[in-house]
Amino acid sequence: MIDEKLSIAFGEFWHVAWVLVVIIAGISILTGFVREYIPQEKFQKKLKNQNTIVGAFMGAALGTLTPFCSASMVPVAMGMIEMGAPFSTVLPFLISAPLCNFVVVGIIFGTFGWKVALIYLVWTFVGAIIAGLTVGRSRVKNQVKNLAEIAESKNKKSSESCCGEVKKESACSEGTTAATSCCQAGSAGGGTREKVESALNFALALFKQIVPYAIIGAVISGVALAFIPSSIVEKYVGNDSWYAIPLASAIGVPLYLRIEMAIPLLRTLLVKGMGMGAAVALLIGGTGASLPELAILSSMLKPKGVLAFTLTVLALAISGGFLFMFI
Repeated sequence: MIDEKLSIAFGEFWHVAWVLVVIIAGISILTGFVREYIPQEKFQKKLKNQNTIVGAFMGAALGTLTPFCSASMVPVAMGMIEMGAPFSTVLPFLISAPLCNFVVVGIIFGTFGWKVALIYLVWTFVGAIIAGLTVGRSRVKNQVKNLAEIAESKNKKSSESCCGEVKKESACSEGTTAATSCCQAGSAGGGTREKVESALNFALALFKQIVPYAIIGAVISGVALAFIPSSIVEKYVGNDSWYAIPLASAIGVPLYLRIEMAIPLLRTLLVKGMGMGAAVALLIGGTGASLPELAILSSMLKPKGVLAFTLTVLALAISGGFLFMFI
């Protein structure tokens, strides 16, 4: 029995891990090249001026249009922050990308009908905007790790090392071309080769920072699938009592419900007597703040930031559950 569960856990880990690694690598490279080739000054100026409801709307809208899982949304969010976007714009993206992208809404529409899909879309979309205007503008915005500073620090050390070697040869003191080119290596400007190298260096730094958390998330996913029985869900949230909704949202966190497996599970639980409110709470909690997702988010958010994100998603799950309970 244990061997069978371990086999299931390893199979899920392998299935999730290699997909996450490939996605993270691709998105990191894309982010690096976007950072190099898109005029950053205009983009940063536009983003920095969006610490308003417009910025929160833009972040939520971007998430709705991009069916990202946690593995791909984190490097994109990091790129947004590095380009100067306020956290009040990034947070709505982090919430709407997994919860109300067009794929999720389409699956809900095909399973539960247009009314449920429309209410779900409006609730999660508005909730993401409200989160950006409240949590995103609070002191939580200071809980974001700054990858740019890490990368710049590494580049600075590399540049100082290079310049130090040149000084040993008295090149810098003589003002030679070699010293100038060396000390300016890795700085802005340069030709195509320099830009490509800079983009790949940034992508590598981004990949190295995120991928360990993705592996942790894959481990959690495998353990959850193998050792958390679905009977627990059926036992404690298979009814229409008020406590089923907050309990369902909390149970969804360790379950790691990918949308393609969440909907079949919810259909089964609804047939067995689970209330629609608890089903929605489980869906939002499991897809918006699962343990693997929180593990990956830890690569860009400090512990208090991860906690604030989790509580925000759980609040959205619980309030959405009660909404569906009474309509």
